[in-house]
Amino acid sequence: QVQLVESGGGLVQAGGSLRLSCAASGRTFTNYDMGWFRQAPGKEREFVAAISWSGGRTYYADSVKGRFTISRDNAKNTVYLQMNSLKPEDTAVYYCAKEAIPFTRVVPTTQGGYDYWGQGTQVTVSS
Repeated sequence: QVQLVESGGGLVQAGGSLRLSCAASGRTFTNYDMGWFRQAPGKEREFVAAISWSGGRTYYADSVKGRFTISRDNAKNTVYLQMNSLKPEDTAVYYCAKEAIPFTRVVPTTQGGYDYWGQGTQVTVSS
């Protein structure tokens, strides 16, 4: 069983920054790619960013590229999402997720590639 707990959300003005954290339980965290997704009110959950199990590869949605940075600290079983230059359209509940299959060559960017999800953390960006 894996538990993912997000933190770091909050209310910020446009142009500001937040750093989300996702703490994972379980000894095999380092074997899996990790992803961040978000869901705004009335919208489908969408991909934000993903990182390979080694941390060597990262992927971003076009909407956040250049503003968000995903990273991980395998010693701490934690994945991060640094969000800079935030915009009102970034307002959403942000979820971290663990990939279903270890040591894959392709980092998934769709929800179907992930099997465990956190409870989410609210990010609100005011204009």
